[in-house]
This record gives sequence, C-alpha cells and structure tokens, in this order.
Amino acid sequence: MSIEKFIGRIIELIYQDSKGNITKRQISVYQVDRGKLRGFDTVKQAYRTFALERILAARPVSGL
Repeated sequence: MSIEKFIGRIIELIYQDSKGNITKRQISVYQVDRGKLRGFDTVKQAYRTFALERILAARPVSGL
C-alpha cells in the first residue's frame, strides 16, 4: 500500500493494534517514514503514530 500519497490529506483507516483490536480512525497524515505513519486523529484531537504493517485499509475522506 502506497500510503505516502496521503500526506497532507485526511484519511479513514482501519487499524489493528498490537493486542489485535481493530479500530476505524480518521487521521490527518503529516509524515510517513521508517515504517510509521504520523498524523493527527481528528476525532480524538490528538497526535498518533501507527505502524504501517498494522494498517489494514486506508482511503481518503471525501468532502473535507
């Protein structure tokens, strides 16, 4: 998955954490580097880091 193309955009992603929990997040992507996506969670209003190998799906959020 070429997640770098989403830098500067808001995406919806499906993520599986280290415990196996699956969540849906809305993230404003600001960096993809060294196997990590860094962005701002627009719902939780907090910066988050995600391991690329745990991102199950990602798509741009339309209308924003």
